[in-house]
Amino acid sequence: MTRSLLTMMWTAVGLLLAACAGSPHPVPEDPRWLTCPGGSGPGAGRHIVLVAADQEYRSEQSMPMLARILAERHGFHCTVLFALNADGLVDPTMPTRQQDKQIVHDIPGLEHLASADALILFSRFMTPSAADMARIIDYVDSGKPIIALRTANHGFLGPFPYEIDGRKVRFGDDVLGGTFRGHHGGWHRESTRGVLVEAQLDHPILRGVDDVWGPSDVYRTYPKGQSLPEGCTALIMGQVLTGLEPNDPPNEKKIALPVAWTKTWTGTKGATGRGFHCTKGSAPALESAGLRRVVVNATYWCTGLEDSIDADASVAYVGEYEPLASGFNYQEIGVEPRLPSYYR
Repeated sequence: MTRSLLTMMWTAVGLLLAACAGSPHPVPEDPRWLTCPGGSGPGAGRHIVLVAADQEYRSEQSMPMLARILAERHGFHCTVLFALNADGLVDPTMPTRQQDKQIVHDIPGLEHLASADALILFSRFMTPSAADMARIIDYVDSGKPIIALRTANHGFLGPFPYEIDGRKVRFGDDVLGGTFRGHHGGWHRESTRGVLVEAQLDHPILRGVDDVWGPSDVYRTYPKGQSLPEGCTALIMGQVLTGLEPNDPPNEKKIALPVAWTKTWTGTKGATGRGFHCTKGSAPALESAGLRRVVVNATYWCTGLEDSIDADASVAYVGEYEPLASGFNYQEIGVEPRLPSYYR
């Protein structure tokens, strides 16, 4: 056998092994963010960027947990980006511009939205730099899918610098289908029982979903007397309970409001993408396997993989998951600035 033929054979073997191993993660490792290479599964080759940037609901714990599940159990490449303080630490205790008029929130790695196939966003009152906001606007305008959790509907403070045909676009109302208009459930004192919308039981996002409960309360996202805007499809209604335990009775004085829905969005380039918004999703709420399945299924649906949603696919944790409580009493809860690697 000639050397050239042997070289060709080994090259072919190498290419075959590379193909079997799947595509490499599109984002380089960096101490400022987390990368979770995808394994085998329907999501292989697709890249999900998850943003953890809130102060109340412990997204710094829940987004890495979801990334590990999506990567190791479903094949998606995942990148988790955090809001970092001046020392490079993940810091949920940082003020918003409501407390500090000069603050600019740093979320390193937003340039990698350019290679993302979907964005899972959990932010609250962020004021990114102009360059980072431009990256977010470019992503929204691209028509790529967005999965938005809990406070993402008020994820940016101040006017959203985005217009279509001279009309200002509101990120919550226009892109996601609703924004925070108040706590319909009692804040930190009434939990939420998710009730699947009967007419949507065959929707792929609800495949395999049964029990959905979480300690985070129901948000009101549209004015009283109105409903979700045109283009939204409610999948789960939130029944307010009288306390913070799953077996507490319903609060009969409060009607159920939508807590999870789909919506499409079309940017200036004409591309229409799928969106999913769930106003549940605090880190403790995601201890519910049903809610985790909703988010995983939504990731499949948003990326056009709904035919691959398996009602019995695992949404079990990869490693330990012991989320801290929601709230702003950081010292009592145990919240403190930490390196991104702490959440690996």
